[in-house]
Amino acid sequence: MAASGIAAGRRRKSEEAAGSEEDEPQAPSPTRYSPEEEAALLSDSHAEKAAANELFKSAQYSQAISTYDRALASVPNYLEYEIAVLKANIAACHLKLSDWKAAIDEATKSLEALDRLDAITTSTEGAKAEDDPGASDTANNDEGCIELAEDEEDEGQALEKIARDDRRKEDIRRIRAKALMRRARARSEHGGWANLQGALEDYQSLSSLPSSLLPPSDTKIVNAALRTLPPRINAAKEREMGEMMGKLKELGNGILKPFGLSTDSFKFEKDEKTGGYTMGMNN
Repeated sequence: MAASGIAAGRRRKSEEAAGSEEDEPQAPSPTRYSPEEEAALLSDSHAEKAAANELFKSAQYSQAISTYDRALASVPNYLEYEIAVLKANIAACHLKLSDWKAAIDEATKSLEALDRLDAITTSTEGAKAEDDPGASDTANNDEGCIELAEDEEDEGQALEKIARDDRRKEDIRRIRAKALMRRARARSEHGGWANLQGALEDYQSLSSLPSSLLPPSDTKIVNAALRTLPPRINAAKEREMGEMMGKLKELGNGILKPFGLSTDSFKFEKDEKTGGYTMGMNN
């Protein structure tokens, strides 16, 4: 059985098991694979991802999306980092196709996967601190040293693990920056009060990241967006509030017509401080 077939079979068994416990509803835990199965699944996924990258480079964006989806199908659903990378890549494809809503959705899913990964990392580090009460004292000592094993081989393995963990944290920050950048652009292009406000929040998050995570061209885009978005947000807000008031007036006319009244019998005054409206009778 191919690795992707193993993944599909495991997922079906997980769903059937979850469905058989209707009396005690609970979130099904992710299916865990053996190291060999996981390696085979990731090998299949990486092959599909490499093919999708080539399709993206040749501007075959729709085909790239389909291929990234196949890569996702082979990824165990507990490997949040791999999921986040693929979702961010799919978001990039939708941006190229000017499918702003789809780009927003995929970039958001990428960020959600990274949030889950952060939660797992924080939980794991907290558990380690509880298991070793002296760890916090060591971490906070004046020298700031990391205690390593005395054996040279063990020391080398410990240093390698520290370096590997640091690289993974940097990779996570880099993918987060890419996903935020793609969602911010999609929200800005999609328009509308809520999307523009969301774009501003994304760009504000990007502006707080270390400069090493953003190329100079992206930094310029972020700074420009922080200047131009506020007036666009205000204009969209005014427009949507006006449209809403127009619809309310139309609805009100339908209700008041049997009584020989209309919304013209009333006056609406805007409160400039709050942006809300008050209503009173016309004399």
